[in-house]
Amino acid sequence: MIQKLIFFICSLVVCIHSFSQTSDEAYREPLKQVLTEIEQQYGIQIKYKDTMVSNRWVTYARWRFRTDVEKTLENVLASQDLSFTKLGDKRYKLNTYKYHLKTVEEGKAQLEYLSSLYHDVASWENRKAAMRACMYSALQLSPMPAAPASKPIVTPVRKMDGYTVENIAFEVLPGVYTCGSLYRPAKIKGKVPVILCPDGHWDKHRYRADCQYRCATLARMGCIAISYDLFAWGESMLQFKYEDHQHSLAMTVQTLGAFRILDYLLQLKEADTSRVAISGGSGGGNHTILMAALDDRIKLSAPVVSLSSYHSGGCPCESGMPVHFCGGGTNNAELAAMAAPHPQLVISDGKDWTATVPEIEFPYLKKMYGYYGKQELVENVHLPEEDHDFGINKRIALYEFIGKYFHCDMKAVKDQAGKIDESKVTIEPQTALYVFGEHGEKLPVNAIHGFDKLKAIFEVKK
Repeated sequence: MIQKLIFFICSLVVCIHSFSQTSDEAYREPLKQVLTEIEQQYGIQIKYKDTMVSNRWVTYARWRFRTDVEKTLENVLASQDLSFTKLGDKRYKLNTYKYHLKTVEEGKAQLEYLSSLYHDVASWENRKAAMRACMYSALQLSPMPAAPASKPIVTPVRKMDGYTVENIAFEVLPGVYTCGSLYRPAKIKGKVPVILCPDGHWDKHRYRADCQYRCATLARMGCIAISYDLFAWGESMLQFKYEDHQHSLAMTVQTLGAFRILDYLLQLKEADTSRVAISGGSGGGNHTILMAALDDRIKLSAPVVSLSSYHSGGCPCESGMPVHFCGGGTNNAELAAMAAPHPQLVISDGKDWTATVPEIEFPYLKKMYGYYGKQELVENVHLPEEDHDFGINKRIALYEFIGKYFHCDMKAVKDQAGKIDESKVTIEPQTALYVFGEHGEKLPVNAIHGFDKLKAIFEVKK
């Protein structure tokens, strides 16, 4: 009886307050108060941090209420760039709005709409040309910034079994450096393929064992392979803070860094400019899609655990610049189609946003490659029981695909049973992969420090 009385009193207080607001005040109420009203009216609990709701107001608050609690939450939270997750029976949690996510159905519908905009090679090439020009502008790379006159900084060569490693830093903008590790075949005869190996946001990034396995094995196959840092990750953190990776310019600097790296590698006398590839995983996979769409020098691409029509990449380095607004709105599946008709391998798994690739994104890519009569040049290796990583099965698929199209020496990386063997790769400690020393003591004197100085470079450019 006491509980019913308390509920009645609370409801009466809410009701009285609601009546105190009229259209003259746009029925305006504090968000926190509105959430309390929802909890009381529907008998639920909503979990959130006060910082998420403080100083926020909802206009026409009570007009957003419906008989269904989740529809009510959608109506209220949509006005605040917030969303919710159901935790259990009558329990909910507030989330910040995930701008990069659609539903699977929305992604599929967008692909169907995009497909209606072109019907042959000519109409597709027209859209692709317009898209590419827009993408360069969206990235603030039109015109392209002038390249610094400095030469790359290279560490002494380390000799391994069938390959060598040297660390290298490129000045991509005045005082802004991108560092990486360059893997080459121990013996080079004639021209050899060049492979860019960007990586995602996994722990330890390019220092991880699976990244070293991948680059070293590609080198043992006869390729020049390079891994390189994300902006404000790895040695880039000698100049910038980790939080700076959350700025939209991260997308621009990473793209520019890849251009500069290609510029350097393709002028090497041993580089085969007809055999240039890029393959990265997760955020590096979205970087792969972007670079293959922008740069015709890339002749093969292999995005790993990244391709999706409904997930554009939640990090600013993947979607921070308005690239996805080009062409009246696009998604990563259409951007991947811009690589056609060059060979493309899409590696997907069953436990992340690439789970739909076999049913949604891959059929779309097959159709796009079909415009060129080249459907066989796009492949999908789907691993339904695997997770979001760049594990051995994903690497094997990559080796075989590159080996097939770039005519690499696969015998050099296979055992007597004909299986890929990575056991001859030396996994080095993280410090061995540094360009600028264990404590950054070799960082060039002209290196800038702080995001504001990077931002100033682009402001001058404007």
